[in-house]
Amino acid sequence: MALSFEVLARSRVCGARAGRVATPHGSFDTPAFMPVGTQGTVKGLLPHLVAESGAQVILCNTYHLMLRPGADRVARLGGLHEFCGWRGPILTDSGGFQAFSLSDLVIATDQGVTFRSHIDGSLVELTPERAIDVQHALGADIIMALDDCPPASADGEEAPGSNRCTTSYAERVAIANRRTAAWLERCRAAHQRAGRESVQALFGIVQGGTDEARRRESVEQVCNIDLPGYAIGGVAVGEAPQEIARIVNLTAPLLPDDKPRYLMGVGYERDILTAVRAGVDMFDCVLPTRNGRNANAFTPCGQIRLRNARFADDPDPIERGCDCLACAGTDLSRRSGGGRGFSRAYLRHLFLAGEMLGPILVSLHNVRYFQRLLLDIRATIRNDDWSALGSRWPVLSEFLPVLPEQGGQSRHQ
Repeated sequence: MALSFEVLARSRVCGARAGRVATPHGSFDTPAFMPVGTQGTVKGLLPHLVAESGAQVILCNTYHLMLRPGADRVARLGGLHEFCGWRGPILTDSGGFQAFSLSDLVIATDQGVTFRSHIDGSLVELTPERAIDVQHALGADIIMALDDCPPASADGEEAPGSNRCTTSYAERVAIANRRTAAWLERCRAAHQRAGRESVQALFGIVQGGTDEARRRESVEQVCNIDLPGYAIGGVAVGEAPQEIARIVNLTAPLLPDDKPRYLMGVGYERDILTAVRAGVDMFDCVLPTRNGRNANAFTPCGQIRLRNARFADDPDPIERGCDCLACAGTDLSRRSGGGRGFSRAYLRHLFLAGEMLGPILVSLHNVRYFQRLLLDIRATIRNDDWSALGSRWPVLSEFLPVLPEQGGQSRHQ
């Protein structure tokens, strides 16, 4: 098989587990945060800088690469690893979510999704078979089945494509569950016909919206098909953090214990912590680089917005003690004894002046921030000292449970 998963440690007080996933292009430790390289690049960062941040696996986007430069071209040029210069594991999503969210015209039927390209306006059909064929050509280590993602709640009924219908929210979720299960069967059949099971691992995606009964139904439908891993989809698509926590806490423990569990598109620290404690192993989100490009830097005490005037004369780095290039300087300068990073004042100047170095440095810090966080979470799973984790990452403290030795159970546990 193209993927193996080993659980190396389990928390004694919650569902968290630390493990390792092995793929044809190397292994990565879990829980893992995957930086998003939407169009074959983690925006603004050279591949070796992404690797030096501690990232062991990245995500690339099937929709964007299918439209430009084209999956066949990527295949001719050696596949995605060779094309983008990333030698480690890569996961590609199916492209379905972007087809729904980025196109002005989307028509979803039981056959698949037809959408208008945001690049040239042409009509493109994305069926389960096409989604798999494109991901075969890209050559990622982990590929995702095409799924149908409903709106987060009844408030989101006016969603793209077939979601713009007169059915109730409950009916829309039922349709999504049925399609997701049927499309997964077709994805698996296409994957098997191509004989790619030994080099690419196909993951299925659980849907169900915010309805707990439908979530359980989707878990049963999707996990009835034996696959190397499973994902929780349709989360963080507009619902409140409490709703995200409720659905993740319900769904994660229902997924097979011996397979990786992947929560798609979730990236805030509070949501990662909740999901880890529920037993989730993999995460991805555009937040580190998107916020970095907008002068928002993550720190253990919360985000700071570097455009604010209060940083105009601030000589401190983004975060004291962070070892990223932005905060601590380069390896060369550190070895020479004069290593120091870049001040908040300088970074603010770069953004106000429109210099590209500002987004690069803050994105680099943010990517490293999340790798440091996940590294600390993996250590915490082994020692179960969750209160110490909260002291090191104050942004998490209010979302950590009160453990028994600290005075009783909390509703968060």
